[in-house]
Amino acid sequence: MFRVLLSFVVMLFAQSATADECSFDKLTLRGDWGQAAFNVEIADTGEKRALGLMHRPSMPRQDGMLFVFDHPKAVGFWMRNTLIPLDMLFATDSGVITKIHQNAIPLDETPIYGGESIKYVLEINGGLSALFGITEGTQIRHPSIPAEKAEWGC
Repeated sequence: MFRVLLSFVVMLFAQSATADECSFDKLTLRGDWGQAAFNVEIADTGEKRALGLMHRPSMPRQDGMLFVFDHPKAVGFWMRNTLIPLDMLFATDSGVITKIHQNAIPLDETPIYGGESIKYVLEINGGLSALFGITEGTQIRHPSIPAEKAEWGC
């Protein structure tokens, strides 16, 4: 019953994310599981990517950080100086999630390998990907994904 109610709430929330709302501070996910929207900060420079979500004691539930790399490549992350558990969603240059690492452990310096040819990484609060049912194959919609490459463009 709770899962059905949660799915309904997620669908209602996601319906408010229309193409007109494509902006750099919003990101929408869709898959067989449904849709979800997040407020995102963009980490698109070396300095911003290096800092990431370090030193933050908390993050609002529907917030996250989208890491945007200059070109697809093999990526690895760690949790040095990161105080909150995170889910990391690794995606291709077309915005398709190919790997999900759930509940990365705060302060852990063990490398988390995201795979080859990764262009985007979405970090959200730990446990949300499982709670929402987000799976590999989920599509990301965000203006940083060029329309000619996007599986689901703005």
